[in-house]
Amino acid sequence: MVEWGMLPRLIYFDMGNVLLPFSHERMAQQMARVTGTDARRAWKILFEDGLHWAHERGELTHDQFYSRFCESVGARLDIDQLEAAGNDIFELNAPIVGLVGKLFAAGHRLGVCSNTTPSHWGHCASRFGILKTMFAIQALSYRLGAMKPDPKFYVAATGVADMLPPHILFADDRPDNVAAAAAAGWDAVRFESVSQLNEALRERGIVINY
Repeated sequence: MVEWGMLPRLIYFDMGNVLLPFSHERMAQQMARVTGTDARRAWKILFEDGLHWAHERGELTHDQFYSRFCESVGARLDIDQLEAAGNDIFELNAPIVGLVGKLFAAGHRLGVCSNTTPSHWGHCASRFGILKTMFAIQALSYRLGAMKPDPKFYVAATGVADMLPPHILFADDRPDNVAAAAAAGWDAVRFESVSQLNEALRERGIVINY
C-alpha cells in the first residue's frame, strides 16, 4: 500500500509516448517499403502474428528478428537497412525535457521503465542523449523477459530498482500499465501532459518550480 504524500525514491518513466512519441504504423510502413511488400502485410507479421512482441520479450535476438521478418515477406535485405527503417519512428517529447532536467538537477533518482527491443533501445539511447545522461536505471522488457502489463514485469523492474514497491513512482500513458503497476504496489500515474504530471509530483511533495 502506497502511503499518500510519501516522497518516492525512484521515478520511473515509460519511454514510448511519454518521453518519446512513436508510431508502430510508421514502423510497418517503412519496413514494408524497404522489403518491397505492402504495409498491411508487414503490420500483420509484426503485430498481429506477434513477431515484434516476441522481440520485446527478449525471445528473439536482433538477428533472429530481422531474419524472420525477411523470411516472412520473402525478401533478402541487408539487416542494417531494415533496422534503420524499423527504428526511425521516435521523436523527442520536447516539453518533458525541462521537467526531467529539473528533477535530475534536484537529485531525484530517475529510471526508464519500458516495453522495447534491443534495436529500439540502442537507437533511442544513441539519438536522444537524455536517456543516457538522466536515467541511471533501465527496466526494459527485452532484458526482463516480460512486458507490461504482465505482473512479472513489475516484479523484475522492482528488483532492478532495488527498493520496495511503495517507494517507486511510475508514469505511463496506458491505463492498463498504470493499473498493473498499482497492483504491484507502485505509486502509478497515467501520463496525460507535462503540466498534469508536474501537478502529480507536487501532490507527492516534489516541488521543482517547473
